[in-house]
Amino acid sequence: MAAPTHTNATTQAEAGHEGGGAFPPFQTDTFASQLIWLAIAFGALYGLMAKVALPRLEGAMRARSERIHRDLEEAHALRAQSEAAGAAYETALSEARDRAKAIAQETRDTLTAESDRRRKALEAELAEKLAASDAAIKARTAEAMGNVRGIAAEAATAIVERLTNRAPDRATVETALDRTLRT
Repeated sequence: MAAPTHTNATTQAEAGHEGGGAFPPFQTDTFASQLIWLAIAFGALYGLMAKVALPRLEGAMRARSERIHRDLEEAHALRAQSEAAGAAYETALSEARDRAKAIAQETRDTLTAESDRRRKALEAELAEKLAASDAAIKARTAEAMGNVRGIAAEAATAIVERLTNRAPDRATVETALDRTLRT
């Protein structure tokens, strides 16, 4: 079975015989009904848009606007909190620095007082040793001076004995030494 072959020219010719060859929206005999259907379709679409689509769009836009407004308020609140936290941090840091300075000063004062106490104790100990040394020196000086007096008495006795061939008496030598040492 062979299928009939139609060309583009035959299809146009057949369409032209049935409808008169004009584009349907431009046919004047169907123009009034097309206007009525256009008005009905427009009214239905307008009603559908007014009752369904636009309220949904308006709700979505309102919800979005409210969400943006809430987010902005939350951002402002968080910003205020972060600024307050930053101020609290700066205050705490300043207080910590002040405490550290106070602790350092207290430690420095304690160490200075301890150092002064040790220095005074060492000075007192050295003063005691110096006083003991001075006393020992005075005692030895007095002892040495006593020995010098004895040596001087013996030397004077020896000199007088050698010059006079006679030894002087000890009391006379002591009296002469006393007079000499006083002057």
